[in-house]
Formats: sequence, structure tokens, C-alpha cells
Amino acid sequence: MRRIGRFIIGVFLSANLGFVSASEISSSWKSVSFEVMTPGFSKCTTSKYVNVFPGKKNSIVRIAPEIDGLTGIMMPADKVDGYVEIKLEHPSKLIVGIFRDSLDEKSVSAVFTGGILSDVPVLKNGLTVTGMPCVDIYSVRYGKGTFRIGFGSEPFLILGVVKDIKYRSQNVSLPDGRLWTPFIIDGFYDDEPLFEIVGGSDGPVIDEKSAGAEDILGGFEGGACVKIGDTYHMFPTERAGSSDMPDYYDRVKTRIGHWTSRDAINWERKSSIYEASGTYAISHEDNPLNDRRGAIWSYMPVFNKEANRWNGFYLAYTVDRELSPNHSFGRIWRCESLQEGYDGIAGPYRDCGIVMEPGLDSQLWEGRQGVDSFFPYKVGNRWLSLYGGAFPFRKWGDYPAVYDKKWWGVGLAESSSIEGPWVRMDTTINPVTSIHPWFLENPIVSVLPNGLLIAIFDGGPDGWGLHLPNMFGYSLSLDGVNWSEAHYFPIETKVRKWWDIMRTPLCLIPEGNGIYTVVYAAICNGRRFHPIATVQLKINDSVLAKREIELNIQSR
Repeated sequence: MRRIGRFIIGVFLSANLGFVSASEISSSWKSVSFEVMTPGFSKCTTSKYVNVFPGKKNSIVRIAPEIDGLTGIMMPADKVDGYVEIKLEHPSKLIVGIFRDSLDEKSVSAVFTGGILSDVPVLKNGLTVTGMPCVDIYSVRYGKGTFRIGFGSEPFLILGVVKDIKYRSQNVSLPDGRLWTPFIIDGFYDDEPLFEIVGGSDGPVIDEKSAGAEDILGGFEGGACVKIGDTYHMFPTERAGSSDMPDYYDRVKTRIGHWTSRDAINWERKSSIYEASGTYAISHEDNPLNDRRGAIWSYMPVFNKEANRWNGFYLAYTVDRELSPNHSFGRIWRCESLQEGYDGIAGPYRDCGIVMEPGLDSQLWEGRQGVDSFFPYKVGNRWLSLYGGAFPFRKWGDYPAVYDKKWWGVGLAESSSIEGPWVRMDTTINPVTSIHPWFLENPIVSVLPNGLLIAIFDGGPDGWGLHLPNMFGYSLSLDGVNWSEAHYFPIETKVRKWWDIMRTPLCLIPEGNGIYTVVYAAICNGRRFHPIATVQLKINDSVLAKREIELNIQSR
């Protein structure tokens, strides 16, 4: 008895199916028309980011070019018996995806009555679906007519219908989808997206050739951008590095720059707000003899109406030469503009001390990296802040060198004033995993027109062995404490994808008429310099109203 992975060929033979060899499979993947005859089933386009099962978060993250763009059928993932009928106007081949490890040796997910199943995959490892096993692509040859496709306890995919022409089998070598935690892509999982992508730069707006970037060897990462009047003020982390040091030193010798623009496209560098020492620690522990401002990151400007001054919150690290992560024991500093009013945004600033740091009230999840981000926002009469941590300890005895190397998250702190003191919320709330179970970096909080809070953040790279969305995302909240599951922005579906790794959004700036500007940092593999780019989004008011109703229902 021959098997396709764990797919038992003998079962198909008992259903009077014949087989065709690999050399007979179609070489051109041109879709042909067909009708779905069974109520409740609908057609869908087989393409990246599409959710393959209705109501489920499993989505396509890798796809062979041969099947990209075919028209398939949305199939149920639930374990129920049933069938779908299709009508073919011409002899055709059904292109199906079989999850290789989803079936045991005593069952089969479908019986293609009246069809001839290919004896080997047309494309082995031809599709990657988040949270699901490897997908092998087969063809089923049909004549003209109406055919019933049954399904039972295990899911499979109908990816398209193509002409009956020849093709040679091959291994595409796409990865197993179980490497990814399924996630929600805005506009694919839901009927309508909260934000429509309406424009943006088709490439960087600041790169290594831009004026002002001459001595920033590693480009940008993190920080924030605000708009005052008609001027954007951006405070990115500049990975300055040194010409006599390798690339890794770009993460150590950093500074906070101040850039301005009238259109978020053409930028002028104005000044340096803070610059790190670039000095390595003398010990792996959080030793007071270490330089605790070895690297400086993530400047967040927040206007304090009570004092009529800008506050800046920024991150200072101890930098370890030997242990990974080299950024350790993060501390959050607060500074305040010397000049009153909104015009004080440009500085100068005076340091007002540390508002949060590793210590006796630290929580295990904050880990070796310490407090790695901090963004305050006001809710009613109190201030809240999402603050980050990473590389958590499982127990305090693991300090300083035993930690989980694949976990980044956020928690909540509160204060009666922006100046502090800031107090961590307890571990019944922290860490906040409702947004994503194990990755969330650098959230920035804004208020939407209906009063909902929105946090936008770095959703994590699909690289470096992490298998994350590689998109920035958002989460919504009624009260600033309880946050919804992340939705991620697929901006590459509307803007030319020039980056390899998407990193941090620096803002969500309202421009009027429902339009928002996002400035973001990204990475091009093989380039030392990490550029800055922009994208514009338009909010859907009806979807926003639905989300508010859903959050109110969930909070009861």
C-alpha cells in the first residue's frame, strides 16, 4: 500500500480512482472557470495572507508562484462530515493542498469521486499555512460535469482549477507552518479592515544617501514622531556606530536625533538630543560600576498639559560584550523641555532621573533586558504606561545568565502624574499577553475619534528564526488596561515591498478626513543602513463602531 505522506493511497484505490504520473501534471497554472453548487461555500483567491478556513486565523505566509492567484474554495476546518459540489464546463484539474501530517493511517480527508489523483505531489512543500503542517500540492483530473468532493475529520484545501496540461513534479521546500503562531491580518481575517492602506512611499524616505545621515552608519530603529501644526518632529534611535568598528557596534554607539519635515517625505536633521557612551560593561551582573548609559534607545515625547512642557522618556542600557542580548538591564529616564509650550519640542531638555529600572519590584518576565520601552498615556485622572521587557528569567536564581531567548512582551505601570512615581501593576495583569502571547515591542498609544485607545507596535520579524508576522500591528482598548488581540497591517499588498524585515512604527498621526500617517523603520538584508519610510492609512468608521461594540460586550 502506497502512501502520500500519511495519506493512504489504498483508500483512494478502493474508491475506484486511477492515478497519473508526475510528468503528466500541468505546466501552466492558468485558472479555468467553475461553479460552486453547494450553498454555504464561496470562492476565494489563493494568495499570500489569505485565511484558508472561515473564522480561523490560519493564513498563507509562503506560496509557490504556480498557485499564487488561482481561484479556490473556502473549506471548513471543523471535523464534520460533508461535501461540496463543483461544476466544470471543460475537462480540468483540481489543485488541492494536503496537510502532510494531518491524517492518520486509518483515515482520509476526502474522496474525489470521479477524479484521477496524481500519484505524487505536483509541488511538494508548496504552501505554508500558519499553525498547520507542511502542505503538498496534488492535482485531481476531472472531465466535464458536476462532481461531489467529500470531506471528513481532517482538513484539506481546494486551491484552484486549471487546464488539463502537463507539468513535472518538484519540491518547492517551503517551511512547515507550525513554526508560526497564527495571527490576524487586518482585512483578511475580518470581512473589512479597520484601516485601508491608501498610500505611502515605495521606498525609503531616509536612507544612507540622505542629507543628515552621513555619519549614521547603521540607520534607524525605534523612537517616535509627533506633528505640531504643519511640522512633523521625529526622534528616531540613530544607530550611529563607528567607522573603525564592525556592524554590531551600531547597536551600541547610538543617539537620539531630532528630524523635521513638512510632508513626512523630505526630512531635515536638526540636532542630537542624547548620545550614548558606547562603553561595554565590566561584568555580566547589573553592577553599579558598569556604564548604565552604554546604549540609548526609544525616545518617546509626551506633552504634559499641567506643566505646559514636553516630557521625553528614553531607554538606557548596560551593554554586555559577551552575553546575548548585549542590551541588558534597561532603565527608563525622564527628561523635560526647558522651554514651555509646544515649541519646546526641539529642546534643550534637562534630565529628571530614572522612572523605572530593574530592582526589588521587577517581575520575572522583564528578564535580562530589563525595562526596554516605556510609553505613558492618560486615562481619566491617572497615567498608565505600557512598558517592555524581554529574555525573561524563569526564577530569580537564573539571574543573570539563564533566560528564555525567545520572548518579548509588555506590562502596565501606573502613576497619579506623568512625573511619577511609577508603580508596576501586579502579575495578575502583567505581562499583557492578550495582544500576542510572546512578542510585542515598542507600543505607542493614541486615541481614536470614538475615544478608543489604540496601540501600534513592532509585530516582530519573519526571520532570525522567529517566524513572526513581519508587519507592524495594532491593538484596541476601552480602558487602557485590557487590550484586544493584535491585528497586523499588510501594507505590502498596497505599497511596493522594498524591505525584508519590517520593524517599528514611530507614530499614528491623524491628518483629517480619517487619514493617518505612519512613519516606520525597516531592514533590507545585506545593507548595514536601516532606512525610514512612510505609509498612509484611512480608518473605516463603521468597522471602528463594530470594534467598540465588541469590546464593550467582552468587558461585561
